[in-house]
Amino acid sequence: MVYDVIIVGNGPAGISAALYAKRGGLSVLIISKDNSNLLKAEQIGNYYGFENPIPGKELYNKGINQAKNLGIEIVEDEVVSINFNKDFEVIATNNTYFSKTVILATGSSRKKPNIKGIKEFEGKGVSYCAICDAFFYRNKNVAVIGNGNYAIHEIMQLKPVVNSVVMLTDGERPIENRSIPIEIEEKKIKEVRGTNKVEELEFEDNSKKKIDGLFIAIGTASSDDLARKIGALVENNKIVVNDKMQTTVPGLFACGDCTGGLLQISKAVHEGTVAGLETIKYIKKKGE
Repeated sequence: MVYDVIIVGNGPAGISAALYAKRGGLSVLIISKDNSNLLKAEQIGNYYGFENPIPGKELYNKGINQAKNLGIEIVEDEVVSINFNKDFEVIATNNTYFSKTVILATGSSRKKPNIKGIKEFEGKGVSYCAICDAFFYRNKNVAVIGNGNYAIHEIMQLKPVVNSVVMLTDGERPIENRSIPIEIEEKKIKEVRGTNKVEELEFEDNSKKKIDGLFIAIGTASSDDLARKIGALVENNKIVVNDKMQTTVPGLFACGDCTGGLLQISKAVHEGTVAGLETIKYIKKKGE
């Protein structure tokens, strides 16, 4: 099935976009791993219409139920990449989905690992997108920091190109039931080193590993990670959009914390509303 729109993320921005798109007659699918920042908020006390503070989890669940009551399809899955051919191809851990448009609404970019040298070597051997930069590491030795499905996806992108690739879990336990055989190093990382580019890693036990490149893939893919993979403009880890929530890729929209500015529910709901309405216009215009 090819949906009119797939929304990645089920927080305030994603749900708001889905409600308007659905009421506008579009076929809508929401894909998310239930990791909205709203779930981490103990109390929400500054949102219109609630005379008393409401727990973030409660507000989150109300949004999910509101979407379900409207008949919106919601799938719990982890999106690891997005491609575009004739339609958008949304690649997740358990399935691949297709749509005419995509709205990215997975919140702000996740935290970078607190490892000395990561920031200093960004663009000099430290990368956040395997499909974007694998070409530059042909026949070289690289590593991927991460321990989940997103890290495995990045490793799969690198394997056909590089000489070797190792998963660095930085002390975390690697995901079980891995789909491909991979080399894994579970030791804590102390520092990334090099002169003009990444050259080696030092671990907490003072052992070292020579590498030519380091890819960051911790947790799940954020909206800006996914935007980069499909070629949308990202600046300072925020997706660049116009006033219609359109990215630089036709048919790809973004809304909420991933676009920067105020990290507030009211802002996320507004942008989700705009994205939903503009998606309706885009689909109708495309069908003319």
